Amino acid sequence: MRKTQEIQRHYFRLLLRRSLWMGLAIGVVSTSGSFLNAQDRSGTKGAQPKVQAQTASASKGLKDADVGPAVVALVNGQQISLQDLAQQCVLRHGETILENIVNKYMILQACQQRKIEITPKDVDDEIARVAAKFNLNVPMYLKLLQDERNITPEQYASDIIWQILALRRLGKDLIQVSPQDIDRAFQSEFGPKVQVRMIACRELEKLQKLHEQAVANPDEFKKLALQSEDPQSASVEGLLEPIRRHSGDDQFEEIAFSLQPGQVSKVFKAGDGYVTLQCVRHYPPANPPAAQMVEIQSRIRTELEEQKLRDSAEKIYTELRSKAQITMVLGKPELQSQYPGVAAIINGQSVTMELLEKECVKRFGSQILEGEINRKLVEESLTKANLQITQAEIDMEIRNTAEFYGYLNADGTPDINRWIADVLSEEGKTVDLYVRDAVWPTVALKKLVADKLQVTDEDLQKGFEANFGQRAEVLAIVMSNQRTAQEVWEMARNRPTEQFFGELAYQFSVEPSSKANYGKVPPLRRHGGQPNLEKAAFSLKSGEMSGIIEVGGQYVILRSQGYTNPVVQDFNAVKDELAKELKEKKTRVEMDKYMSKLIADAQITNFLNPKKSRVGAIETQASLEELKKVQVKR
Repeated sequence: MRKTQEIQRHYFRLLLRRSLWMGLAIGVVSTSGSFLNAQDRSGTKGAQPKVQAQTASASKGLKDADVGPAVVALVNGQQISLQDLAQQCVLRHGETILENIVNKYMILQACQQRKIEITPKDVDDEIARVAAKFNLNVPMYLKLLQDERNITPEQYASDIIWQILALRRLGKDLIQVSPQDIDRAFQSEFGPKVQVRMIACRELEKLQKLHEQAVANPDEFKKLALQSEDPQSASVEGLLEPIRRHSGDDQFEEIAFSLQPGQVSKVFKAGDGYVTLQCVRHYPPANPPAAQMVEIQSRIRTELEEQKLRDSAEKIYTELRSKAQITMVLGKPELQSQYPGVAAIINGQSVTMELLEKECVKRFGSQILEGEINRKLVEESLTKANLQITQAEIDMEIRNTAEFYGYLNADGTPDINRWIADVLSEEGKTVDLYVRDAVWPTVALKKLVADKLQVTDEDLQKGFEANFGQRAEVLAIVMSNQRTAQEVWEMARNRPTEQFFGELAYQFSVEPSSKANYGKVPPLRRHGGQPNLEKAAFSLKSGEMSGIIEVGGQYVILRSQGYTNPVVQDFNAVKDELAKELKEKKTRVEMDKYMSKLIADAQITNFLNPKKSRVGAIETQASLEELKKVQVKR
């Protein structure tokens, strides 16, 4: 039973985005109590008011929601207030949260105008349908949502499913699925496939030279593919995963499917470069049983409707916005003085700052609070060590970071302005937030661990081998249980050819890349973090096969194809740069250790997420009772 649940959980993780796509498409966030008060998903029925309640009522429900005590955490006796936490949440996520509140109002108003009603039963039915896609019952599905994405059943019902259903009805004219659409999707999923090798270059002249060699000697194509400028395919001798019909690039597909095994294509334009292909093999169509066709077509239709709705969501929002009168007050000082305490106005309806703060805390409070707790701990450590952070140190850290990530001027000096511009391109980022969240903690922890750092000669040698030494070229078969591994190993030993090993990898490997590429994986380096695998790979001679290697609960068989030449021979030529890089890595490791110890040794009472408190339940309850005496309802 436990194993079955783990498989279901893994499958759920892989497909979760498909059930939460609307959250990605329109950035849905938590708005507790709004639009739909969902029933208790544990089985107890709650109130089920109709969704098309007045906007003012929805706003009132949000405003009256309680988000917790006036103090949200105690850190070694120091308080973090709800007000301070709310301000930090709004600084980081206020614009995004406000945008989504506005979107929800617009959807609700549009539904009212068109007399569209989404009932609680509609929502429950849709949740059950989505859960069934994962072969889960509703309670298990909702529990996984909460565990994996921190989305409560009420949030999922009102903030995701309700909006999906509302948009589906608002945009029904935009999401019609034709028989031709279904046929194309069916062919893409069950139709024939072709696998090819690819060489890609930005410059036409370079590719034409490689193409001439490939046409003259097709058997050399996979070696020539090592010179491809697409590193992912070059690392596996140009081999791509099997290509399906109607998967995106019509020209690429037509050329690939027109080739016979071993045939090399012409050179053609693809994106911002040029490409040539060689056919490896064709796969016949899957042809599912006739009895499953109705179910398959129904599933495809639903998936296509969801895809069309994703694609049309922006169009629907653009239309709604064009008809709405919206004033965004947040972040505009002149409007904030004119409308104190207001974050936005939508068709005459105000969204208060109080409401926005509560929504920010509900959605991001627990995450932001962890950062604020950590900051308190670091500040306390600096005080105990009698250390201070200066502006000069802040500036130097920004300079070093820009240099580390390759932001350089023509003269080799760090291009700080370009680095800062890229940092601020992230939505909601400001210089102050960047310094507070990233630069200041880094400088502080570096000062606190400065006396613990040492780069040894052994570190330098290992670093040299890992970064510049030879790599082991191998084929790999990865299996999930030892019994299968033993059977596969026996078959490979009895027929010790590279081609048969690749066929076994395609048939039995559970790792997608090695399976699709007939065992070919990127070359292994020394000291890369997998000592058992590395030891086996570097002990083999070309053509030899390893024993069964256990790696992280999986079982691996390797076949050596030889070794690459070292990238750099002269250790002294790269010693200084290597020492600098290793010092940076060791610093990060020591910083993590130091921060972990601070947290482990601290007395932390987290009222938003008691499970993360570092005191006992009795002490937490006692602290909460004490705080209730001074709690201020927000």
